[in-house]
Amino acid sequence: MRKIAFAAFAALAVTGALAGCGEKMSEAGISAERLLGAQADDANWITYGRNYEEQRFSPLDKINTENVGELGLAWSADMDTARGQESTPLVIDGVMYFTTAWSKVKAYNAATGEEIWTYDPEVPGETGVKACCDVVNRGLAAWGDALFLGTLDGRLVKLDRETGKVEWEKVTVDQAKSYTITGAPRVIDGKVLIGSGGAEFGVRGYFGAYDADSGEELWRFYTVPGGDEDENSPEYLRKAAETWSGDVLGSESGIGGGGTVWDAMAYDPELDLLYVGVGNGSPWNRAYRSPGEDGTGEGDNLYLSSIVAVRPETGEYVWHYQTTPGETWDYTATQHIMLADLEIEGEQRKVLMQAPKNGFFYVLDRETGEFISGDPYVTLNWATGIDENGRPIENPETRIDKTGKPAMVTPGALGGHNWHPMAFHPGEGLVYIPAFEAAMMYAPEADWKPDVNRGFNVGFDLAAGDLPPDEGFRREVAGTLRGMLVAWDPVKGEPRWTVEHPGPWNGGLLATAGGLVFQGTAGSEFNAYNAATGDKLWSFPAQTGVVAPPITYTVDGEQYVAVLAGWGGAYALSVDGELMKRKAPVRNVSRMLVFKLGGTSALPEAQDMATAPLDPPPSRASADIIAAGGKSYARYCAVCHAPGAVGSTVLPDLRRSGTLENKAAWLSIVHDGALQDNGMASFKGSLSKEQIDAIREWIIFRANQDKVMSTEQ
Repeated sequence: MRKIAFAAFAALAVTGALAGCGEKMSEAGISAERLLGAQADDANWITYGRNYEEQRFSPLDKINTENVGELGLAWSADMDTARGQESTPLVIDGVMYFTTAWSKVKAYNAATGEEIWTYDPEVPGETGVKACCDVVNRGLAAWGDALFLGTLDGRLVKLDRETGKVEWEKVTVDQAKSYTITGAPRVIDGKVLIGSGGAEFGVRGYFGAYDADSGEELWRFYTVPGGDEDENSPEYLRKAAETWSGDVLGSESGIGGGGTVWDAMAYDPELDLLYVGVGNGSPWNRAYRSPGEDGTGEGDNLYLSSIVAVRPETGEYVWHYQTTPGETWDYTATQHIMLADLEIEGEQRKVLMQAPKNGFFYVLDRETGEFISGDPYVTLNWATGIDENGRPIENPETRIDKTGKPAMVTPGALGGHNWHPMAFHPGEGLVYIPAFEAAMMYAPEADWKPDVNRGFNVGFDLAAGDLPPDEGFRREVAGTLRGMLVAWDPVKGEPRWTVEHPGPWNGGLLATAGGLVFQGTAGSEFNAYNAATGDKLWSFPAQTGVVAPPITYTVDGEQYVAVLAGWGGAYALSVDGELMKRKAPVRNVSRMLVFKLGGTSALPEAQDMATAPLDPPPSRASADIIAAGGKSYARYCAVCHAPGAVGSTVLPDLRRSGTLENKAAWLSIVHDGALQDNGMASFKGSLSKEQIDAIREWIIFRANQDKVMSTEQ
């Protein structure tokens, strides 16, 4: 049926008869036909990746290489959430809709910046500790006269597009577990598709389809076995179960296996295939997740770190390709999935492309899942290549679940490319990748046990990579961090050009028919580049790091470019704050920025970044208490407050906390949850008062070390 609908639409497009599609094509609502024709709709941006192929290429060319220097700020709007901003706005018939941190939704006049409505789902603050990578949200889906939102606490919400009023909401996860939703839903034929996150904490991954009218769950696809498969289980899960060992799945440990679907989706309406990216294992360390008889990691562990194709009508499994068999490094395949038709070796191929965390750029046949090519787009050392069967040729020294020994591995857990969307320019034949390099020390933790209440469940000693209070060593490590915009030729399997950035974690991308590529940076710029050469043609001082991807649209024939600015996300929270400052000092100032040719608006004057002095109380605890506190900090605190307690500018730097010298105040926050409404939940279910106070003593110790280091510079 979908093939018939697609063929009918294609015929209408050829004859230019889109306006005759009747009521479904009217401006009142988003229909199947309107989504199928999204690429030709130059006025609007009606779905997350612009079209079902997720190419993020706009046919607009009024802003181009010749006049982009005349681009100016048309309007801006300050947000009320000073956390990471990752949303792709939608623009529908002159109105802009987007999400912000904490799953809030805003609607603005897309030409003037006048606020129309705002919606707050009132996510409980304590949900913040369930989020591995900030309290972000990446966007909305539209269908009919409604918008669909996934909230951080696991609800799917339908909003009236005109008013922002709730029409229904559906809890899609077990809220007693550490599930979260940060990704944007997609809609296919009235089915709202959404997954969730939480593999770092210990959940079982799945994604599902929900009826747009009622919110009823129509089907659910589990990405890893449940441990209780029998002859009545779906065949794809029975086959997956054969690739796991041990008794983790479905066990009392409750760590679930992972494989969450928290971001990437794409759809081919002609083949009627939905493609999703599947995440990492839970725990990361395969030796604990899927141990063999010798206690080391065993098995491919399907469908972790895989691209899976299913029928959107039923959720029926069609094919899969696993990018990292038996993954143990947090090498998710949840990164942007993009579809295109390319000529490869003289043959026109329908392909799927992805640059997942593991550092290889993949080109697959999207009809069959056949491996076509895989080439490194960043430096990597965990594998030397990919064999003819599409399996990585691994470096055994980095297979830490086998060796049981620490190893410095690149890419690290943040990957060579994370969630930030790529863009494709069909005229140039290039995919633009927001890539970076940041290695990680992986050290297996002996006698590791899961804790499903709080904290990371990864099976590694997360303190192993903490940097010592040594200025020279820190400078050396900072020098290894790279951020770059890579213009990748997917046919040749190599970059055509590369732009170096001050550091990692730069924004998602937009390509246009005007010969431009737009990207924000961790260096607080919003830039336009020549799509063919990489030359920087225009830059705007955004006053904050920009990680979200831009869009472009028209209102009354005027072309606009918009991006939601606001520093945050996994890198901003979970990387040593001093390393970030050395590359590009950055803070969060959350704003929507909208540009047009001749725009004359201006931002308020940037404020200086003020930092409280590093003046901790004396360190008097015993070495044993300090060591125990450091171990607990790494597992339970570092994900938000950074390794080594060297905080960034998004969340409090605990070395400077006024509660360090007040044990009672510290316990009231960390044990009793005095600040849970702000996102700082109680940890009393996982840590005793003695353990919590040991964390305080360790932070005091670390702060004193860093104070000495700063005075010696």
